Amino acid sequence: MALFDVNGGPIRVYRAKSMFKLGLIINPLAGLGGSVALKGSDGVAEQALALGAKPKAQGRAKVALEQVQELSDAIKVITIAGDMGQNTVAQMGFDYELIDLALQQPDTTSAQDTVNAALKMKAMGVDLLVFVGGDGTARDICNAVEDSCPVLGIPAGVKIHSGVYGITPKASGTVIKMLVNGELVDLKTQDVRDIDEDAFRNNQVKAKLYGEMLVPEAGQFVQSVKQGGIEQAELVLDDMAAYLVQELEDDVLYLVGSGKTTQHFMQYLHLDNTLLGVDAMCNEEIIQNDLSEENILDLLDQYTDVRLIISVIGGQGHVFGRGNQQLSPEVIKRITRNNIQILCTKSKLTQLAGRPLIADTGDAQLDEALSGHIEVITGFNDKVLYPIQ
Repeated sequence: MALFDVNGGPIRVYRAKSMFKLGLIINPLAGLGGSVALKGSDGVAEQALALGAKPKAQGRAKVALEQVQELSDAIKVITIAGDMGQNTVAQMGFDYELIDLALQQPDTTSAQDTVNAALKMKAMGVDLLVFVGGDGTARDICNAVEDSCPVLGIPAGVKIHSGVYGITPKASGTVIKMLVNGELVDLKTQDVRDIDEDAFRNNQVKAKLYGEMLVPEAGQFVQSVKQGGIEQAELVLDDMAAYLVQELEDDVLYLVGSGKTTQHFMQYLHLDNTLLGVDAMCNEEIIQNDLSEENILDLLDQYTDVRLIISVIGGQGHVFGRGNQQLSPEVIKRITRNNIQILCTKSKLTQLAGRPLIADTGDAQLDEALSGHIEVITGFNDKVLYPIQ
C-alpha cells in the first residue's frame, strides 16, 4: 500500500517493497468515433462501429503495460472481466484479480460500470488506478474517486482536454514503471475537463471543469490541460495564412486539419471549413468537408500530390492523436513526413516551455519515423525548427 506524506506541499509517494496493486479499467469503446469523423464516442459507439471504426483502447493499454512487463512479478493487477481489462492482462502474462462487477448492460459496458469498478478499486486500496479512455472516462473515474487515490490515464479517446493522462500510452507506462520501481514521484491535483460532444459535432467547443484528481507529476510524461483561446495577435495568423496562400500549388490536394489556426487560413481564402475536423481543398476550392479516414484514403487514391496542413494543440503540443484520428497511421504514411506543414504561433511554442511536439499516432514505428526536428511555420516566410517525438 502506498504511504503519503503531506507537509503543506506536494504529496510524495513512497512505496514499500511489496506487491504493487495496479487497478486497471479499460473503456473498450474509447476513441471509436475518431477515425470516422464523429468527434467523440459518447453515445455513438454503435454508429461508429457501423461506419467501420476499429476498437483501439486495448491496443493502447498494451503499449503502456509493455513498459512494465519485465516487472510483472512485482505487480498484482486488479481489473474487470473481458474487454475492460482481463483479456489484455491475461494475454500479457500479468498476475491479476477480477473484481465482482455485474455489467449494467449485457455484452457491452457503460459509464456506470466504470464508476462502479473505480469505487471497488478505491475500497481495495490500489496503489495506482490506471484507466484507458478519453475525457468522458476521466469524468466517470473522477465521479468515483475524486482526489482520494492516485490515478493515471492512458490516452485512447478522441478528445483529451484533461490533465490526468500521459502524453502517450508509452509515456503512461513509463510513469507506472517509475512507481513500481519505488522512485520518488510527486502527486499533484489536475483538472478533469470535458466538452459537450453534441456541440462539438457542430463546431462549438464548450469545455467544463468537472473536478480534480491526484496524478503522478512526472515531468514530460504527463500532459498539461489543453489551453484554448483565440490568438490575440491576429496579424500573426494573417501572416501565416498569407504565406501559405503564396505557397499553394496548382492541382495539389491540401488536407487541412482542425483548430483555430487552420480555420484562420481557410477563412483567409473565404472557404468553409470544419473547425474540429479535416477538410480537403484543391486549386483554392473545397473538395469535401469533415472527412473520415475512409474519405481521406479515397482522395489519396485520386491525387498524386498531397499536402497536410495541421496546427498544434496549445499547452499540450500534440500534432497527431488528439482530435484528428481521421489522420490515421496509414494516411500519414501515404502523405509522408516531407509533405506535412505545421502551423503554430511562437507564443504557443513558448507555452510548451521547451517540451517537444507530440506525435501519438498509435503506430510506434511511425511515431519514431516522425521524430526529430521539423519545420514549423510561425509567420510570413518565417519558420523555426522544433523537436517532435
